[in-house]
This record gives sequence, structure tokens and C-alpha cells, in this order.
Amino acid sequence: MRPHHIERVLFPEDVIARRVEELAAEIARATPDPDLCVIGILRGSFVFLADLIRCSHRHGLRPRLDFMLLHSYGGGTVSSGEIRVLRDIDLDVRGRDTLIVDDILDTGRTLAFAAARARERGAARVRTCVLLDKPARRAVPITADFVAFPCPDEFVVGYGLDYDSLYRDLPWIAAVTFTDDTRDSTAIAAARSPSEVPP
Repeated sequence: MRPHHIERVLFPEDVIARRVEELAAEIARATPDPDLCVIGILRGSFVFLADLIRCSHRHGLRPRLDFMLLHSYGGGTVSSGEIRVLRDIDLDVRGRDTLIVDDILDTGRTLAFAAARARERGAARVRTCVLLDKPARRAVPITADFVAFPCPDEFVVGYGLDYDSLYRDLPWIAAVTFTDDTRDSTAIAAARSPSEVPP
């Protein structure tokens, strides 16, 4: 079992809420057609995406929503580098402005894969939006069109982001501190309850 601590909140709940509202306004200003196709990358983006599309409605967009379920990380903390499609989109994006939404731009492989997939389906314009941008680990040349927050080179959880399927429910984003040197263990032991993390 792998001990770790969650004790440093990087992005509090109120800061996230304000920034998502701003981001929706930025997307709306840059989108001439309000009938925007929005593709969420599961599972990490679902909390961010839910808030983002509610905000986008207030800024005049009428998003058509679908999801892709892509697998990259497995149970560890380091990307495997291989992208597998577990669920593809059903939405017809041909000739439409399309926005790909993901939780974190890390190596860039997942976002680049999803954007290429939308282009193959005939999307007129494909743009990308991420909650967090972590450039330190970039492995492919990609830059997100819309970014909520730059992220330090730390493993983070909360607001949809997980560690081995835990902590997605946290309303803030916090850094995980591991107490050993093994960065890709698939085991997990909660040394501190999420309820103990400071707001």
C-alpha cells in the first residue's frame, strides 16, 4: 500500500468557479456559431465540463454535447503513452465548430489524439480547452486554445481529477505528496481523509 498526503490546495473552490465563468465567456467571444459541438474526454473532465457548459449557456452558446472515453494512465501516476478508445463519439461533427474539453494537458498525447479524431470526422474547426495545463511533461507539440489554470509539475487531484479513482469529488484541486520514491505504483493508501483537507 502506498502512503500519501493531500494537504496543499492549489486552486480553491471559489477561484475555480470564477475562472470557469471567465473561460466560458472567452469561448463564447471566440465562437461565431452558438451551436458548438463540445466533446468531453472521460473520465477526468466531467466536473469541469458540467460547470463549463452551464456557464456557456449564460454567454449565449447552445452546446451539443458528447463524450469520448480514452484510456492512458491505468492505475498509476505516469501516463502509459498508449491511447485506447473505450467509447467513441456518436455526435455528427461534420462541418461544425468543435471544442475538445479535458481535465489536464500533461504529455499532450490524449488531447492531440482526441483533436485528430474530431478532424478525421470532418469537424470544420477543432479547438481545445483544458482545466489545467502542465507544460513540464509535454511529450507532443500541442497547445490548448483555452486554459483555466497553469499547473505546476505536481500530481494533483480534485474537481474531477483522481488518483486511482479516488478524490474526483473534492470541490477544489490539491497537490498529492507521496511519502515514498515510487511514482508509478498502482496501490493506494489514504493517509489522510479528503474531509481533512483545508478548504
